[in-house]
Amino acid sequence: MKQTETARKPVKSRAAGRRRNLWLDTMVLPGAIWLLLIRYLPMFGIVLAFKNYKAQRPNTFWNNILKSKWVGLDNFQFLKSPDTAIMIRNTLGYNILWIILGLIISVAFAVMMSELTNRLMAKTYQTMMFFPYFLSWVVASYFVLAFLDPTSGMIPAMQKASGGAVTNFYHETRWWPLILTLCNLWKNIGYSSVLYLAAITGIDTTQYEAAAVDGATKWQQVWHVTLPNIRTMIVILLIMNVGKIFNADFGLFYNVPQNSGSLYPVTQVVDTYVYRAYANTHNIGMSSAAGFLQSAVGLICIVAANTVVRKIDSESSLF
Repeated sequence: MKQTETARKPVKSRAAGRRRNLWLDTMVLPGAIWLLLIRYLPMFGIVLAFKNYKAQRPNTFWNNILKSKWVGLDNFQFLKSPDTAIMIRNTLGYNILWIILGLIISVAFAVMMSELTNRLMAKTYQTMMFFPYFLSWVVASYFVLAFLDPTSGMIPAMQKASGGAVTNFYHETRWWPLILTLCNLWKNIGYSSVLYLAAITGIDTTQYEAAAVDGATKWQQVWHVTLPNIRTMIVILLIMNVGKIFNADFGLFYNVPQNSGSLYPVTQVVDTYVYRAYANTHNIGMSSAAGFLQSAVGLICIVAANTVVRKIDSESSLF
């Protein structure tokens, strides 16, 4: 009788484990469905990058794809444009700068907020920093316009009141690398800081107590306790950002400069170039080719960055 009862217990435990896993799987299900519908199913449309997409009869999407002429790499001819060097330089340059600045500033803000003892103030600062992340670039562009508009902007008005020359910011390129960098940091630093702050709050407090007993200052605690414990989070986010190094924030580069043609030398990136080219030519194949190229470069960058990280610290790599 006892043997029968002991034999039944593993069966019940396995059934309970399966039920528990089923409930956990249902929590993942909405995200998995979203990923499948939004990210994976559209991958079949990658064939558009190699076809001259034209409307056919009957005018259905799949029929148009099947009957459109195969053109090979002709849709990638946009890379021979005179603007190619400018848009690649801007895309890579801004992203490299923002990855470095975003990492340093986000970690710094997360560490500072973790040191706040007043919970009300800590929550207030977190909310204020996180709020810009939810604003669209269209709204943000009007905030910037309120400061820079040559006729009624705050800065030109101050210049006029002081008797100085009024700067037409929307026609002078030299200010826009700084303006775009400030806008990007203003909008995204809060989100990244919250991620790092969540990792910091998970650190065992006994490590800080032991460091304090050993006479470590606050800066030494941050350097020897906080940063080593959030190293994995830092590296993972860094790898993911490197994968987007050939992608630009379209809303930032298109809306904030008010689509000013005078600013193209410093605001033209791959995404805005493809949009403007499509608006003029309606060439779906070219825009698909640009998207495919960005994804391919992103994949290569992620694999390369992860390979380097795995050789240095295998525990911090993605795969």
